[in-house]
Order: sequence, then C-alpha cells, then structure tokens
Amino acid sequence: MRNDLSIREEKSKDFPFIRSLTEQAFLNVPESDHTEHLLVERLRQSEAYIPELSLVAETNTGKIVGHILLSKVGIVSEEGTTTVLSVAPLSVLPEFQRQGIGGMLLREAHRRAALLSYKAVLLLGHKDYYPRFGYRKASSYGIRFPFNAPDECCMAIELEPDGLKEIHGLVHYPNAFFE
Repeated sequence: MRNDLSIREEKSKDFPFIRSLTEQAFLNVPESDHTEHLLVERLRQSEAYIPELSLVAETNTGKIVGHILLSKVGIVSEEGTTTVLSVAPLSVLPEFQRQGIGGMLLREAHRRAALLSYKAVLLLGHKDYYPRFGYRKASSYGIRFPFNAPDECCMAIELEPDGLKEIHGLVHYPNAFFE
C-alpha cells in the first residue's frame, strides 16, 4: 500500500473533483459511454447509495486521485430478491493509473462492505484486471446480467466464504443506472 495516499469516505465538497476525475478516467476508454460521472450523481440521489461505500483516494497534499462507488443491486430469482453490491464506477486519474490505486480502493471498499454485512459484490469490468482481486465470472455462481456483455466481463466476488452459495438469478439494477 502506498504510504502517500489515504482512503476515506467522500464528502459533499469532493463532488466536483469526483465528477472531473471520473470524466477524465473514462475519457479514452473505448467501451465507455462517457457518462459514468452522471451515473455517480444519479446514484447519490437514489436509495441504492451507501455513503460509507463511496470512497476517495487522496494524496498527502489533499489531491483526490481515485474514487470508487459501491451501491445496492438485487439478484432476482424465484425465491425472491437478494441485495448485494455493484462496483460502478472505479475511477483513477489517468496520470495516477497503473500505480495500484484502483486496487487499494477496491480492497478497502470490500473491507468496509463486509463490515456492513454485505456478502458479495458484482461488476461489469475488464476481464484481465478484476480477477487479480478475486473476481470470477458471475455465471459460475448462476448469476446473469440483464444486458448483452461478454460473460468474462460480468463478475462477482464473495466477501465472506460461500457468500453467493445460495444466491442465483438475474441482476436487477436500480433505475439510476438507466436514466
């Protein structure tokens, strides 16, 4: 872990910096629709938002260089709906990428989510990046995503042993993801 960074919960005064950071982080990502910053703002206004799981990475000079947001999603099956979390988005300023900051944010978000008794996290992400943090194809747990995306990009991680053992079905995203 870098000792020149700290990870903390976002504050309302950080919102403009997080918006700019998120825009910059996805600017040159071909798979992006370049609206991730708007998604963050919509999620903050939704019931899916968990303030304790919206984190920033900040340098010892006070510069915000990364952000992660975990929000509530449901997995719907015949047995009912189970609430888990979704990473959307994970952002690091381009000039700070490839320095381990995304991993630091992800691990800390997982730790805090587990303390809040969440059992699992889902994401749609890069097939070569997230497995190093323990993510596996969601389909291996019997979890399907509601859109056309490559199976290897639809992933899940258990935050506790067997956290997804009895959970399967279709992911239901809150309306904030589609507005």
